[in-house]
Amino acid sequence: MLETAPFVLTFKLAFLTTLLLLLLGIPLAYWLAFSRYRVKFIAEAIVSLPLVLPPTVLGFYLLLLLSPENTFGRFLDEYFDIRLVFTFPGLVIASVIYSLPFMVQPLKSGFASVPQAWLDAAHTLGKSHWTILRRVLLPNMKNAFLTGSVLTFAHTVGEFGVILMVGGNIPGETRVVSVAIYNEVEAMNYAQANQYSMLLVGFSFLVLAITYYVNRQKSLLLSYD
Repeated sequence: MLETAPFVLTFKLAFLTTLLLLLLGIPLAYWLAFSRYRVKFIAEAIVSLPLVLPPTVLGFYLLLLLSPENTFGRFLDEYFDIRLVFTFPGLVIASVIYSLPFMVQPLKSGFASVPQAWLDAAHTLGKSHWTILRRVLLPNMKNAFLTGSVLTFAHTVGEFGVILMVGGNIPGETRVVSVAIYNEVEAMNYAQANQYSMLLVGFSFLVLAITYYVNRQKSLLLSYD
């Protein structure tokens, strides 16, 4: 019998990570899309780093950063009574960092896809940057929002290395589905591991299929217009 707690924890983590990255990703992607600073490429490289960095490396350094044995973790522990290592809030922070490019890059592409003529017209009419963002840019990049949200959610559901390093394997607190699969494989309980895995495969396929279908329907509507 499969435990439901890892699934509840996994989807809770994925939902919070997606929500936080939407809030953080919009201003960051906007800056990356329109900023003319010469050193912008450094920020782009930092944002994209989780794509190429082994999850265990990122998890290791986050573990060191957040540990009460080190300066930052000790500061949080002593002054705010906050411990992030081996806790669910620590998982959220690690997931936000690890999934950052999966939200920011689609949003950045969405900003860049809005015709420059529309932006020039809005500027000519004296509209502020905030008004242009709210009334011109954001309404015309719904596909980017959908893609970024789906990729972030699905990627968080499948996280393992960072989660295990920062959160460990605490039932009901940090044991997400990917860690539960690892437990079953270690115990040589392959039938149980297969059940967990098949559910994740089915969920991932369904989410991606729906996303591609919705994007395709929107593209067809635009082509008819």
